[in-house]
Amino acid sequence: MQVNTKKIFIASVLGVGLLTAGCASLPKESAQAQSERGGKQEGDGAVPVDASIARTGILRQEPEYTGTTTPYRTVSLRSQVEGSLLALNVDVGDAVKQGQIIAQIDDALLRTAQNQAEAELAALKSEVARQRARISNARAEVEKARAQLVQAQADSQRQQKLVKEGAIAQQTAEQARTESLTAVQTLRASQELVSTEQQALAAAQGRVVAQQAVVAEAKERRSYARLTSPMTGVVLEKVTEPGNLLQAGNEVLRLGDFSRVKVVVQLSELELGKIRLGQSVKVRLDAFPNQTYLGQVTRISPAADTTARLVPVEVVIPNSDGKIGSGLLARVNFETQTQARVIIPEIALQGEGTRGQGEPAPCGGSPRCGDWRDKGSQRLAGVPPVVATGVTRGQGDKSSPSSPSSPNSKRQGRVFVVTQAGDKATVTARTVTLGERVDGNVEVLSGLRAGERFVTRSGKPLKDGDTVGLSILSEKQS
Repeated sequence: MQVNTKKIFIASVLGVGLLTAGCASLPKESAQAQSERGGKQEGDGAVPVDASIARTGILRQEPEYTGTTTPYRTVSLRSQVEGSLLALNVDVGDAVKQGQIIAQIDDALLRTAQNQAEAELAALKSEVARQRARISNARAEVEKARAQLVQAQADSQRQQKLVKEGAIAQQTAEQARTESLTAVQTLRASQELVSTEQQALAAAQGRVVAQQAVVAEAKERRSYARLTSPMTGVVLEKVTEPGNLLQAGNEVLRLGDFSRVKVVVQLSELELGKIRLGQSVKVRLDAFPNQTYLGQVTRISPAADTTARLVPVEVVIPNSDGKIGSGLLARVNFETQTQARVIIPEIALQGEGTRGQGEPAPCGGSPRCGDWRDKGSQRLAGVPPVVATGVTRGQGDKSSPSSPSSPNSKRQGRVFVVTQAGDKATVTARTVTLGERVDGNVEVLSGLRAGERFVTRSGKPLKDGDTVGLSILSEKQS
């Protein structure tokens, strides 16, 4: 009985040991099978590698600030006269042109006032005509008095000559002289009458001019009964309806000028040094996600919010086609010179030259660090080859992205570029110039072009000219 128990115990121990050994060998056999599958595709002795395709992108996005689109100009159309609103020819959303008749107010009282003013003007013009007739008569009297004076003076001279000759008495000569003096006084009186009548004419003409102004004012006030658009734009709001009684100053419509649109964003006072008037900015609208608009900074508020320390900045966007409306969410990026570059994961770099001060050695420097069979969970093949990092700021809110390393355009590294010749794939070591690093990705300034395939991980250290087998996780070229 004891012998049987010992046999059973020994058999159990052996079974557990064999099972454990089999389970431990499964990952290695699976990885080896994957390597063999990749190797069979490229040929015997090929080093299994993960490969990605170089693409361009922006490593670090500049922050975006959110705002809302508003018309470049908003006008409130108001009644200038009192009266009942007879007609309103537009509705919300309708496009209007400058000078277009939009509404009509009852102008009966205004028409009556205009007719009365015109009648008074006609009466004053008649008075001017009568005054001119008086002046003509007065001038005729002047000419008559002048003729009488000439005759009286001639008679007086003749009488004086006859008196000297003794032909007539002295009394007759004196009488002729008196008549001559009377004619002089009559002429002067006639001339003064002409002057008086001319002054009266000038006064009458002044009253005519004043009444003409009254008539013009009456006509102008009557024209206010027709409401016309002061600009080309779109109806934003209809405040009243036909039939309502309007007082002078009552609002009827609100119009917006959408030839350009404004976006006001809130910037931290710490970032004002990066902004200047006239600066070009990029604007994206959620309503049109596939289109980027180029705007311009037109106003920077001189006063910041004392609580949030935010400064309003106004950006104007051209909108000649009127496509952009009011109230749309806009995302403003003040950096317009961002250049897309080739971006690769840092794990693809080989050699000591890729390290910056204080940075750890890259994975490619160790024979086992890049062994995808031992560290399959860390492979990059499941991660997008380009990761663009950035934040979106709204109304001054800010979140901190991962800090990039200090840029150094002279820093260099090495990557292995895959060249496919038929069914055979080989690698070529290539030196690349590196830019900034962010979140495990690095800019390639030169040495690698977009569309080229490069090694991200290898089963063992590579050297120039090695034949490789692309794993099933490698990115395929389209």
